[in-house]
Amino acid sequence: MLAIIAGTGALPREVAVRLPKRPLVCAMEGSEPDEVDAEIHFRLEHLGSFLARLKSAGISEICLAGAVTRPQIDPAAIDAATLPLVPVIQSALGAGDDGALRAIMGVLEQAGFTLRAAHDVAPDLLMEEGIPTQVQPGELDKADAMRGTTVVAAMSAADIGQSCAIRARQAIAVENIFGTNWMLRSLAHRPDGQGGLMFKAPKPGQDRRADLPTVGVETVELAAAAGLSGIVLEAGGVIVLDQQEVIATCDRLGLFLWLRKP
Repeated sequence: MLAIIAGTGALPREVAVRLPKRPLVCAMEGSEPDEVDAEIHFRLEHLGSFLARLKSAGISEICLAGAVTRPQIDPAAIDAATLPLVPVIQSALGAGDDGALRAIMGVLEQAGFTLRAAHDVAPDLLMEEGIPTQVQPGELDKADAMRGTTVVAAMSAADIGQSCAIRARQAIAVENIFGTNWMLRSLAHRPDGQGGLMFKAPKPGQDRRADLPTVGVETVELAAAAGLSGIVLEAGGVIVLDQQEVIATCDRLGLFLWLRKP
């Protein structure tokens, strides 16, 4: 049986509706899903007890889907089953996103669960290589996309994000802990005018079973509001929610969408 540990955003719902049988949906306190109902709620201080409860319910597979906010730990609330996990939890909370996920995934695997990626459970969440929009990227956009690859690789080394905005081969914004949408909103008063693109891809060497980059209609709307000309995604490496609506929104707002071969 499969359980989804669901965070915020549309991804948990998109995964759940694609399964032939409704999974057990779980949520961590402070990061409850907003588009699907959770049957089990747990605190990070009770992680050990929560995993034991999943075992008792016959759960053998776990899918991590959606955004999660790092909680503040109350040492007095840690239960006996979670005490052995405290060093790993502390390490995870002090690490970057990739390091934190690796630590938590290690805990789940050591507890005997198989991790299933969202795009493994629902493969159609990924898009194949191509340019499905009316507007097509130009030669300058191709150079900016190449630069975006380099920038995201450099960001990966510091574990600080999976997307950036590029214009004339210069990084005009990079994703940080506040996420892609915050990055795009930060360009509202950009001093360099219009143009450029958003580039988004998995970090090189990233464990793709969790935290695969995700975009949706709001991403397109914010990219247009930021004065960008298009969006470049790594084909097969970025989850695209509401794909037909994303393409239609790009066409309506005059942006290109390029699913680029890695």
